[in-house]
Amino acid sequence: MSRSGRLFLLMDAMRAKRVPVTAAQLAQQLGVSERTIYRDIQTLAELGAPLQGEAGVGYLLRRGTFLPPLMFDADELEALVLGARWVRRQGDAALAQAASAALAKIAAACSSDRRDLRDSIAETSLWVPLGRAADADAAADRFVQPVREAIRHECKLTLAYQDEHGSATARTVWPFALAYFEGKRLLAAWCELRGDYRHFRIDRIASVDSGERYPKRRHELLGVWRKMYDIEPES
Repeated sequence: MSRSGRLFLLMDAMRAKRVPVTAAQLAQQLGVSERTIYRDIQTLAELGAPLQGEAGVGYLLRRGTFLPPLMFDADELEALVLGARWVRRQGDAALAQAASAALAKIAAACSSDRRDLRDSIAETSLWVPLGRAADADAAADRFVQPVREAIRHECKLTLAYQDEHGSATARTVWPFALAYFEGKRLLAAWCELRGDYRHFRIDRIASVDSGERYPKRRHELLGVWRKMYDIEPES
């Protein structure tokens, strides 16, 4: 393996860690000596990588703007392209635009004089069917973005909602998750009226109003909900 390729792998290994990782652990993962890891760490630091730590303690890649040239293998590239294409079909208009912009940024960051990643993306033969799913309600899509934003900012939502029997109800909820099923969007939230966790189909919402921040943190609600339904955390 070339040294540049090894540096890419080292960066990827460190990006995946949230706690300091020792040179011994990195050496074992990459199949090289600890001395090589120490030398590569020094090279990355000289290139401006936001590293912290020291020999014998461990190293951590801090959050920062450092972004060296990226490279993806064939499977990684196909996963990115397929995921972005799925979002362009299943997401709301803002997410669809963001997916296209993200692919363009990836292509720009990864292209070189010898290889234009835009060609590889265009030639990826994994496709999501065009158009909306048969049971998708395009009119309901206008509520997806405000629901996403309320989840992001941990804000209460007041919903005008119709239950499965067609009965109208008003709910104030604490939204914390949004599931994208084929043609349907399902909001998971704490419902003040019921005093419990509830799920709401976006296509049954008649109106949405965003309010103040709810009193708990989103990750706390999400954690309890996952335990209730035995849902494994996403990696």
